[in-house]
Amino acid sequence: MSRPEHQAPPEIFYNEDEAQKYTRNTRIMDIQVQMCERAIELLALDPDDDAPQLILDVGCGSGLSGSVLEEQGHVWIGVDISRPMLNVAVDREVEGDLILGDMGEGMPFKAGTFDGAVSISALQWLCNADKKSHVPPKRLYQFFSTLFSCLTRNARAVFQFYPENADQIELITSQAMKAGFYGGLVVDYPNSSKAKKYFLVLMTGGVAKLPVALGTAEAESQVAYNRKRAEYARNARGKPLKKSREWVLAKKERRRKQGEETRKDSRYTARKRSGRF
Repeated sequence: MSRPEHQAPPEIFYNEDEAQKYTRNTRIMDIQVQMCERAIELLALDPDDDAPQLILDVGCGSGLSGSVLEEQGHVWIGVDISRPMLNVAVDREVEGDLILGDMGEGMPFKAGTFDGAVSISALQWLCNADKKSHVPPKRLYQFFSTLFSCLTRNARAVFQFYPENADQIELITSQAMKAGFYGGLVVDYPNSSKAKKYFLVLMTGGVAKLPVALGTAEAESQVAYNRKRAEYARNARGKPLKKSREWVLAKKERRRKQGEETRKDSRYTARKRSGRF
């Protein structure tokens, strides 16, 4: 079966019919959600930071990845070249902001805007020359260089993609490193033909150890920790931010129920002190 990127340019391939498949095919939706959850895990966001992170979703499509980001308490902005896919995202009433744009022309954001970026099944499209003006190495470099600029320092970008061959992997990674990124490839379940997944993990803050790939001997010791962290994140959804007024009031109420001496609530409860005399 021919690869999608060989059948038509993305803005044509993802037409009205193809866009509707993403709202009706539960298998496609489940796979997309699982891959996004893994991509977010590879972002290695600070688990002790209770503030929502602003994440860029490149090739956001119908907003499936965005919904995962929302569930994990983050704010997101999505970019996609297919208007029908974005229309589906609007119909689904996703919370993220949506932008119609070609990733090969660069990311139109101010420097240091995002705390991280994810992309599911989109990166390989940049390796095609769908127009006479398209030069894959230049389009890849334009994308990666503008992405690097709009990320905060020490942020990561994680791309799940389907490389066609080793030359394509080399082309993509070389342009990413040329743009200033560090990092490399993480291949989950490398010995499985069905479960094997490629993730390009890019870092802005210097050389760091790549995450351990799933399905390898080294990963076995980390499974329990990852499950515990995922369970903690699920349980934390919907809870007020730490040290917010709602969080302080809830904590004081728990102390009262436990019979501990607690100050009365007032309009000054949880209000930050100015630090001035």
